[in-house]
Amino acid sequence: MANQDKLDTTDIKMLKILQQNSRLTVKELAAKVNLSPTPAFERQKRLERDGYIQRYAAIADHHKLGNNVIVLCNIRLKQHTHDLIQQFMDAVQSIDQITECYNTTGDYDFLIKVYARDMKDYRNISCVGSLHSVIVIGEIKDSHVIPVARYEEGNL
Repeated sequence: MANQDKLDTTDIKMLKILQQNSRLTVKELAAKVNLSPTPAFERQKRLERDGYIQRYAAIADHHKLGNNVIVLCNIRLKQHTHDLIQQFMDAVQSIDQITECYNTTGDYDFLIKVYARDMKDYRNISCVGSLHSVIVIGEIKDSHVIPVARYEEGNL
């Protein structure tokens, strides 16, 4: 990372605040970081432009939307050909119930997170390869906040 890309303590504070509530007005954000609105706005736009802020989103309640089952699936592809891997990645992109997908090391090739109405709905999701399903029975922590503490300590 080039020196001009370093974040200062105000940038880090802004990132923490916006991850908790991205609906703050520029005026509200500025007050929380002890800046006037114009410099706060400019910093926020720079954080967006430089890719520190990728997008803003509303976090929906999956229970209220009828998705009462969360399943974490470890998937092992039948073969590791470019075509089969691409077919799997394309399928993941087209299935709305799959909200996260990670290419992993170890015994499995991918880990996906699936939201489903019930087990019947989950079984209707087709998969390429073998899978090991883990049904979530309770959510202990469901945070979408990316930690910035390491950045603050200068460990990056």
